[in-house]
Amino acid sequence: MSKNVICIGEALIDFVCTGIGDCDNPTEVYLKKPGGAPANVAACIGRLGGRAEFLGAVGNDAFGTYLVGELEKFAVATNHVQQVNIPTTLAFVTIQDDGEREFVFNRGADGEFLVEEFITAAGCSNSICHFGSATAFLEGKLKTSYFALAEHCASKDMLLSFDPNYRADLWQDDLPSFIDMCNTFFKLSDMVKVSEEELQLLTGEYEMEKGCGVIHGYGVKTIFVTRGSNGCYLSTQQNATTVPAFKINPVDTTGAGDAFIGATLFKLSSYTSINAMTFENLVETVEFAQKVSAYVCEKLGAMTALPTEYEVSRRQFQIASS
Repeated sequence: MSKNVICIGEALIDFVCTGIGDCDNPTEVYLKKPGGAPANVAACIGRLGGRAEFLGAVGNDAFGTYLVGELEKFAVATNHVQQVNIPTTLAFVTIQDDGEREFVFNRGADGEFLVEEFITAAGCSNSICHFGSATAFLEGKLKTSYFALAEHCASKDMLLSFDPNYRADLWQDDLPSFIDMCNTFFKLSDMVKVSEEELQLLTGEYEMEKGCGVIHGYGVKTIFVTRGSNGCYLSTQQNATTVPAFKINPVDTTGAGDAFIGATLFKLSSYTSINAMTFENLVETVEFAQKVSAYVCEKLGAMTALPTEYEVSRRQFQIASS
């Protein structure tokens, strides 16, 4: 049986502007979509047929109830989702001409999550723990829970996955604190997924090999550097290579990175540990993850664009030209 993948952090409502570029036009419409990076990762795993559980807080309101229902549609366990008397967190998303996006956050309930009950009741036995929240480093109960769960899982020798998920809107005024907290998580993590921009931001290195060397220096075994149309740079402590991307017609890149790490964790969950995977297994995993990510980029919304494993297997992909 595959391992359970526990994802902690925010579930929120993405209000996605239907116009491309500047959404100052008063006639533009914002569509309600379920979102939040760790919620997207959990949904991706569930959609592909894996086992996933989401830990987080939503409001005791219509948005919160909607989010719990959407997660359950993707076969995500929601037993430890907490509904609190604070409005559900919202994010307003503007799509640029190239499919990239800008976020404006209206933070609410996600910061109220308390993890103690989960640790006491369930623990993390034979599970993978993924930390990929954009808001978890902000002050609040979620931050305390985020670090507590990471330390608990590390003490139990569970596999830890970390995605910094940098958002300029949240951290541009306190970048040193963000980097310092990421370094703490690097020390706890077995695998890390970063974008090319995050690698440069967090390590100060502009060469892929040197940047990954900095993160490997914290003890991280496997690093995935996503580079959009330039593919993914895969680095272990022994080997490294670039796995090419696939051709897509980008509509909305929201959730593309979450789909990538979700698909990666789905594949990893069938192995006894990441150490049981050969480098060839990791390359095959990246190829699969990039196909799942490609699907998400071609539709509006993160969760609602997720494919099944069957859909991925049926589609013919073409490698993107470099």
